[in-house]
Parts: sequence; structure tokens; C-alpha cells
Amino acid sequence: MLKHADIWAALDALARDHGLTASALARKAGLDPTTFNKSKRITREGKARWPSTESVAKVLEATGASMSDFVSYIEGATATAATVATIPLIGFAQAGDRGFFDDAGYPAGGGWDEIPFPEIGDPHSYALEVSGDSMEPLYRDGDVVIVSPGAGVRRGDRVVVRTTEGEVMVKQLVRLTAKRIDLASINPAHSGRSLASEEVAWMARILWASQ
Repeated sequence: MLKHADIWAALDALARDHGLTASALARKAGLDPTTFNKSKRITREGKARWPSTESVAKVLEATGASMSDFVSYIEGATATAATVATIPLIGFAQAGDRGFFDDAGYPAGGGWDEIPFPEIGDPHSYALEVSGDSMEPLYRDGDVVIVSPGAGVRRGDRVVVRTTEGEVMVKQLVRLTAKRIDLASINPAHSGRSLASEEVAWMARILWASQ
């Protein structure tokens, strides 16, 4: 029996094979970037929603895939659905906006995209897509970093830090005390930061990066 999740998984797989996120695939097809977001896959009543035939047709045209190709993706999604997990994804530039994180630094709201990623043991893990050159040479434009709010943080770890003012940064932890957090810049062209503990809303460890 064909399931809603199989169709969505097929779209995700098609996007991945073209080096795109689901939102980037939607843009490539001339659709609203949120068309394939997780929040659009269910109705307000909580029922599963099918993607429209028009959106699927536009995606096939934009990627050059045939309907038989898409059916193959659906069949592959059916076979692997039980083993493939997904985690939330947003662009790094969006991470400072309101509504994407709760007070504990966990993903919140419906504006997140999703990408497939193996289970890492933290149900609150998420991905950030790097934009610009402020984190070079370690992280470049388009790289994706996987963040785990539940992972322990130690000296030398690369971390995502959000201040109480809403600033979000990627740094390397130099020192952590009860009163201060000292951070080194990833990009040597940018200075490090020393923040009072009360200035930091949350800090989460980077576990992995695509490069």
C-alpha cells in the first residue's frame, strides 16, 4: 500500500541525489521554498497530506527525472523507511531569528526543513547550513554541521553559541567556568569572544560536518 511518507521520502531522496535540501528542490522547481517542509506534510488537523501532482510534475521537470525514476525512488523509500532517520535543518543565517529554538536550545516551530541522517542518540539534534565565508577555512559556504544540544561540552570542542541578545555564532570552546565562557574564532580573521555566563542563552556541541 502506498503511504504518504513514501512519497515525501522519495522527494527527499530525489533532492539529496541532486545535492539539494527539500527547500532548495522546491525553489529549483519554481515553488515556494516551504512547499516540502515538514509542517506542510500534515494538515492543521494532524492528518497526513499528499504532495500535489503539480508540485511533483514541476520537480521532475526541474531535475530532468522521469516518472519511472520517481517510482524507483518511492520503491526505495518503502524499502528503507524503517532505517532512515531525519533531523531538522535551517540555514545558519536563520538561527538567530525568533521561533526556531526554545529556551533550552532545542529546535522549535514549523519553519525547519529536514535532511536524512543516521540516528545519533540525541532526539533534539539538528543541522545548520553554513552560508558565507565567516567560518572558513574549517567550514565553507554550503557545508552542513550537525549539532547535539544533549552532548557534553569540553574544552577544545567546536560549539554553536546563542547569546541572550539573539546572536548565534560558531566558535571553539577555550575555557568554561561558572562565570565566563571564553571562545576562539574558527576563522583567524575574526576575533574570539569572552562572554559572561548570564550573556549566554545556550551552547551546543558540533558533532559532525559535511565537507
